[in-house]
Amino acid sequence: MADILSPEQRSRNMSAIRSKNTKPEIYFRKLLFARGYRYRISEKSVPGHPDIFLHKYNTAIFVHGCFWHRHQGCKYAYMPKSRPEFWQRKFDDNVRRDKIVKDELQKRNIKCLIVWECTIRQMMKKQETENCVIKKCINFMLSDEKILEI
Repeated sequence: MADILSPEQRSRNMSAIRSKNTKPEIYFRKLLFARGYRYRISEKSVPGHPDIFLHKYNTAIFVHGCFWHRHQGCKYAYMPKSRPEFWQRKFDDNVRRDKIVKDELQKRNIKCLIVWECTIRQMMKKQETENCVIKKCINFMLSDEKILEI
């Protein structure tokens, strides 16, 4: 199936996708802040420059887009029809980079919490889901666990 947009239009669309301060990120940060948690954004001294870093809890939080970071089994992690070789290389690089960041965080004894975009979408729809996920995140920060994906 051919792309319905011209290469210039597609390029413009793709370049408009932000890597920082995305809607899911801002939503999640506001939830934490409202509950009294204070954090740093894109902390440069922490491997991977996490979206949110809670120094008090030594926890790096990444709000991952399912498409870009290849959330296994998620409907948002589809493969584009045009130029699949290009996309596969790009996705493989992202997954490889994510693994390196996780390993580096473990070496530095920093907890790693990954919140997937699809989870954030569910949280935005249901208050019950929002409360449940935030509770899991807080329990993780207070526990001895090192890595959690929600």
